[in-house]
Amino acid sequence: MVILKEIKNNVMWIRFNRPQVFNSFNQEMAFAVQGALDEAASDKTVRAIVLTGEGKAFCAGQDLAEATDPNGPELQSIVAKHYNPIIEKIRNIEKPVVAAVNGVAAGAGANIALACDIVFAGHAASFIQAFSKIGLIPDSGGTFFLPRLIGFQKAMALMMTADKVSAQEAEEMNMIYKAVSDEVLAETVSVFAEQLAQMPTKGLGLTKRAMNASMTNNLSEQLKLEEQVQTEAGNSYDFNEGTTAFLEKRKPVFKGE
Repeated sequence: MVILKEIKNNVMWIRFNRPQVFNSFNQEMAFAVQGALDEAASDKTVRAIVLTGEGKAFCAGQDLAEATDPNGPELQSIVAKHYNPIIEKIRNIEKPVVAAVNGVAAGAGANIALACDIVFAGHAASFIQAFSKIGLIPDSGGTFFLPRLIGFQKAMALMMTADKVSAQEAEEMNMIYKAVSDEVLAETVSVFAEQLAQMPTKGLGLTKRAMNASMTNNLSEQLKLEEQVQTEAGNSYDFNEGTTAFLEKRKPVFKGE
């Protein structure tokens, strides 16, 4: 199996499972990841999602053996049909999506991680915009997310030079949320994701919707959107439960609805 799926405590773990090629993407794995994300989106018992890799790597990007195979998919098709849908699904699923970067994240692998809502990385992990090494440009949302995370100059330099960024450096430049020791990465992300899965998922999803829109909205547009989604959040079960629990001085039991 090119990916491994597991649902535990309302968290779906999606593990890239081609460790022999550092979890590089081929068509089969791309479509499998898309299917898993669709499943996570539609399954009401899933209230948070984790992406990670098996073995020593998170994801080394595109499998170049497939990309250069005369009988394989063309480059345009790889971008349009393999990667773009993954990025759009990660951003449009109104549930938290966490990346647990357990090793090298290069090319599209780095940008899939950066498209997630929150990124943890083990100290052995690294991020590489490897595209310039083979004459390509960053895809999978890299030219959109990276400059917004770390600024135009740093993003441009990393894209042009393909310099390796360590997990600690990535945290320091605000590329990722947190770098942790490799030994505790899985447990740290598990605890974090399970905590998110017990929170008001509807509200978290609406927060994500608003944050997505903030990438392109002006202030007036964003204020109007906040008004709309706040009203939607206020009509949720979880808002009622949260306010009732506060008044009753007890811990709320959210349903994600």
